[in-house]
Amino acid sequence: MKKEEHLRKLGGILGPFLGLLLVLAIFSLMPEISGRFLRLANFKNVAIQSVIVALSALGMTLIIISGGIDLSAASNLALSCVLVAYFIQAGFSPWLAALLSVLNGGLIGFLNGFLITRLKVVPFIVTLGMMGMARGIAKWVAHNQKIDAPITWLNSLMARSPRPSWLLLSPGIWLMIIMAVVVGVLLRKTVFGRHVFAVGSNEMTARLCGVRTDRVKLAVYTISGLLCGLAGLMEFSRLTVGDPTVAIGLELDIIAAVVIGGGSLSGGEGKISGTLIGVFIMAFLRNGCTMMGWPNYFQEIIIGAIIITAVALDRLRHGQE
Repeated sequence: MKKEEHLRKLGGILGPFLGLLLVLAIFSLMPEISGRFLRLANFKNVAIQSVIVALSALGMTLIIISGGIDLSAASNLALSCVLVAYFIQAGFSPWLAALLSVLNGGLIGFLNGFLITRLKVVPFIVTLGMMGMARGIAKWVAHNQKIDAPITWLNSLMARSPRPSWLLLSPGIWLMIIMAVVVGVLLRKTVFGRHVFAVGSNEMTARLCGVRTDRVKLAVYTISGLLCGLAGLMEFSRLTVGDPTVAIGLELDIIAAVVIGGGSLSGGEGKISGTLIGVFIMAFLRNGCTMMGWPNYFQEIIIGAIIITAVALDRLRHGQE
């Protein structure tokens, strides 16, 4: 029994990594793109494209481990993107504009957690409603059009050629790495992290053991909101405008990254390293398909099939326990 349990855990750890290696191997063996696909410049390009989804997925990992879900992540991201441009256009300093937009993301997350814990409404319904509200506020603030803001240092956060050059990678990539380490340590090395796993595994048992489950949920959704706000800042840097229609449907990619990386929609399972691998699996798939000239709908079919397979394997694994 213990041997089977160890094998399942090993499969959960190695599965996403082997999936990433498989994707890389498939496209690297295609003669049409093998020379371009394996270049360092292409890997940097994929890393930059992954920053926005990765930052949001870090917070989503906490939420899914705790047994919740957040459908408002992409709309929260879009609202933060719009607010950065709005504040800069209004004459705020870039630092203050960035801070206010990230804090707004945290506020959206806090409201999600507050409504879920106080009204006792399932996260799916609360965050579905917040998805519409956040997107609507973004369109209202922007008057249903893009907001052009003066060029500042914020626009260099997602630059392909970093300044100064000794950074080697875009500041956005370094930020993604730093936040992944911070959230990983928070999840694995702190009492709070253990409480998050406990709530997701069995909320009733966690409550009987003295865990303040409502506080844990509130903190998890707030942290996720802050990370979505940070992702919105990166989106503004990439686009150089505040666009209220950006990231429509991106919440599916964010959730998928966690699931592909080994997170369980049943709660109680998930890893930051797995989530990042899930992000890169989808990013390299899209990158390879684009290089091959395959239509966008083909990419969506492939990613959709991978998501279904990942969830099916998760259910099968839980059914055997």
